Amino acid sequence: MSDDQLLVWEEAGAARSARWRSERHAAPPRRVVVVDDTLNADAAFRLASEGTGLLWRGDYQNARQLLQALVRRIDRKPKKTPVAASPVDAFNRHRQLQSQRARTLGMLLVEVVDDEIPLRRAPDIRQACAEACGADAGSFVVSLREILGWIGAHEWHRKGVPIAALGASIHPCYGVFSPVRGEYLDLIATAPLPSTELAFDIGTGTGVIAALLAKRGVERVIGTDQDARALACARDNIDRLGVADRVDIVEADLFPPGKAPLIVCNPPWIPARPNAAIEYAIYDPDSRMLRGFLDGLAAHLQEGGEGWLILSDLAEHLGLRTRDALLKMFDDAGLTVIARHDAKPQHGRATDPDDPLHAARSQETTSLWRLAVR
Repeated sequence: MSDDQLLVWEEAGAARSARWRSERHAAPPRRVVVVDDTLNADAAFRLASEGTGLLWRGDYQNARQLLQALVRRIDRKPKKTPVAASPVDAFNRHRQLQSQRARTLGMLLVEVVDDEIPLRRAPDIRQACAEACGADAGSFVVSLREILGWIGAHEWHRKGVPIAALGASIHPCYGVFSPVRGEYLDLIATAPLPSTELAFDIGTGTGVIAALLAKRGVERVIGTDQDARALACARDNIDRLGVADRVDIVEADLFPPGKAPLIVCNPPWIPARPNAAIEYAIYDPDSRMLRGFLDGLAAHLQEGGEGWLILSDLAEHLGLRTRDALLKMFDDAGLTVIARHDAKPQHGRATDPDDPLHAARSQETTSLWRLAVR
């Protein structure tokens, strides 16, 4: 969190400054202008595209409408879309455009004073702010887009996300990736258990896999994570679901002490660099978590036990990793494949021809690899 930097601007003939917050660790804009409801969308888009911060002093709801207008201008389809030379080029271009989009939209700024927005028609953000920034976050300047993210995350946490395989809802917290891909949970719910005595859930996140294993009858589950938000979120969900007597959530870098007959891991599926904290659930630089799980599996599996790796092959279709490279990781770690259970993704982008990565997404398969020590 970039909250130790200052944003500096001039207002009413006086120099002003405030703490700067950015979940993406973006630097504060070097140039800031104070704007209000008189600013039109075209002028705002030009300034934001140039990297000028727009500190909003008008009506809050008008700021939201301006942000939507900026989104429409950014997402306007070009007259001629360049043809990517390869899937890797398409992926890199997509990420570059995503980064540029986030940077431009992040230029519309709002000042938060003592956890409140001092603008007309502004919502009460105290609870959402506390969940995202911690109690007594104080005063600072942040992008409106980030505030909307806090509010959306608060609503997700309050309402919960129904999980069909669990027969209950998971309540994701701000900064913790929501289990929106149901196909991998269906695989975990149906694969034959090697034991119901003990299981490790590596990188537990919301705790959904740990809870699902407990529901399947595993007597004791240990979920691990090293992210403070994930640990708090998982413990909250385990308590809500009434399985705290069977599930322990502990802080650990991958494996807890000891061995288990079943160890499950759903690492980030794409070997690329994340641009924000929450993207660590999607992008795994140099496949570090994947390799760490595979390389440590033999030392933590009980004799005759299984390691379950949940992994999409999207990276293969994007040209970021080959199937041979994945199989070599298994072999180098002294592992053999017992079986593989596959499922096709059900989310909307898998069948959306307008998605920039449609060629890869349309071929994607999610797999549960059942691994054993060779």
